[in-house]
Amino acid sequence: MKKDSTTLAIIDDHRIVIDGLNSLLQDHPRFKVVIESTDPFQLLKSLEQTQVDILLTDIMMPAMNGDELAKEIHKKYPHIKILALSMSGQGDIVNKMIEDADISGYILKNIGKKELLEALEKIANGSIYFSQEVLNEMARASESKKDKQEINLTAREIEIIRLIEKEYNNKQIADTLFLSERTVETHRKNIFRKTKTGSVIGLIKYAYEHKLI
Repeated sequence: MKKDSTTLAIIDDHRIVIDGLNSLLQDHPRFKVVIESTDPFQLLKSLEQTQVDILLTDIMMPAMNGDELAKEIHKKYPHIKILALSMSGQGDIVNKMIEDADISGYILKNIGKKELLEALEKIANGSIYFSQEVLNEMARASESKKDKQEINLTAREIEIIRLIEKEYNNKQIADTLFLSERTVETHRKNIFRKTKTGSVIGLIKYAYEHKLI
């Protein structure tokens, strides 16, 4: 059942973003902004005294990032639904926030009024909302994580790949990592076998595609 009124809190370290959101939500019959802040710690204090249904939170903030804030709010106020705002749909961050804080949505700051209201309506009604670009990024991040697990590269092997990308030869890698050249050569063979690549160029391309470097 829909509530007649849904209270919102907005946090962003840029005041102009808060003003822009306020402008988009102005005079809306359902959504009412009751807290607005540029300081995560001040927001947490305000939540002690003011009832909020949905929090719109920035991701990249200097005092406390959005993931940390969302985790804290989820722990203290599990009834508050969290809608994350960002300039880009960083899939790994979104997946982490879902795991850590059970966020209800993630939207980009370049969306218009229609999508913002659609996101808020869905979340207020107990559903979730993630922008399409964000969903695409989440899928890519999950696929990349899956690929890393499947190839099962060790931390040492990834370290060696990063040195190969810097054009280190076997002796330089051995000296840097305090290994024998023979051990480095064995690692290189295992790396090429696991990544199914046959050349340094192919390996570097693979490493970039899978965000190993």
